[in-house]
Amino acid sequence: MKLRWSRSLTFLSALALAFGATTVPAAAADPTVSSGWNNYSCKPSAAHPRPVVLVHGTLGNSIDNWLGLAPYLVARGYCVFSLDYGQLPGVPLFYGLGPVDASAGQLAAYVDRVLAATGAPKADLVGHSQGGMMARVYMKFHGGADKVNALVGLAPDNHGTDVDGLTRLLPYFPGAKKYLDELTPGLSDQIVGSDILRRLNEGGDTLPGVHYTVIATRYDEVVTPYRTQFLDGPDVHNVVLQDLCAIDISEHVAIGLVDRAAFHETANALDPAHATPTTCTSG
Repeated sequence: MKLRWSRSLTFLSALALAFGATTVPAAAADPTVSSGWNNYSCKPSAAHPRPVVLVHGTLGNSIDNWLGLAPYLVARGYCVFSLDYGQLPGVPLFYGLGPVDASAGQLAAYVDRVLAATGAPKADLVGHSQGGMMARVYMKFHGGADKVNALVGLAPDNHGTDVDGLTRLLPYFPGAKKYLDELTPGLSDQIVGSDILRRLNEGGDTLPGVHYTVIATRYDEVVTPYRTQFLDGPDVHNVVLQDLCAIDISEHVAIGLVDRAAFHETANALDPAHATPTTCTSG
């Protein structure tokens, strides 16, 4: 029994670390105005008429996941907001661990708050990793489709992940799946074949009226295989960073935190009428 517990806990730790490679450790997860974002007095302009809501990844939070992209978008005239979701009792700073469907309910309430504050009829969403997939759960099951104009996913696990085959080892660690389900349901929900992913993708990947962009990297080590991130539908733009810049070596973390090509392509997706080519020197 002791050996089984040890194996289960070891595997859970490894899997959590793999899923958790979505952000850096939290420095100050305070959802106050930071570098001009989360400013509820911001009113969208004619050039950028919709607020942008940033949805962090697993073990991320509303500040650290967006220290690069949020100021980038604010500098370009967007009203930018970010939320914390998926909190577990007694676990501060590191979020996105609660059930994905419950997190989608939190996103629904947050988007309503942002729309009420800004007066905009719709928002644009940008999600990193789990955030890109969970936003689709919000739109499909929590009434979000009529409130979202565009969804940009940065390395989203739209069809789940096997974490480079790590999840296929679960049966070899007695009790690991059970404890994963009970202790960190947000991780369990992201494994290929989970119930929430099955329901999410039933009947097609997309919903009418929403513009979808997926930005992936060939070097993703968390959401694997990386092409499972892509969506299929009539209003979908799937992008591989290395097709835009062959020398781009960003992996799962960097695509959301620091990659300027990914940021530029995000801006293109938010304002396609004024899009410019994304290259290795895009800033």
